Amino acid sequence: MTDEYFMQLALKQAEQAFEEDEIPIGAVVVQQHKVIARGYNMTEKLNDPTAHAEMIALTSAFGHLGAKYLPDATLYVTVEPCVMCAGALYWSKLSRVVWGASDPKNGFSRVQPGISPFHPKTAVTTGVLEAECAALMKAFFMNKR
Repeated sequence: MTDEYFMQLALKQAEQAFEEDEIPIGAVVVQQHKVIARGYNMTEKLNDPTAHAEMIALTSAFGHLGAKYLPDATLYVTVEPCVMCAGALYWSKLSRVVWGASDPKNGFSRVQPGISPFHPKTAVTTGVLEAECAALMKAFFMNKR
């Protein structure tokens, strides 16, 4: 089980969002090499600007474990988290955060370049299946124009 394997699962979530005309971002939460939660953007479906893939996956993981912290879990998300999601990830105390494509327009790093918003014990890995993650976003927005 590699980062690429789990990012492929997050991409499947992003494809589900794409099919539902949502911004195609997907996420999975993994603990002990098992997916314990999944999520994709549902802001249009739920009429909720906070219904990002990361938030949906985190809420599902908390419910699955009956806990408010995820110190032994990794979140895989297809696109760099926004400021709101980065805050939720901080409070989740995840072991790792892994994302595919950077988001210079809406990602957290545009607000605080070079500063990690995550918990000090959270490891960060970026660029996993970056081309595939970015291609899905580009295809979505090309269809909108």
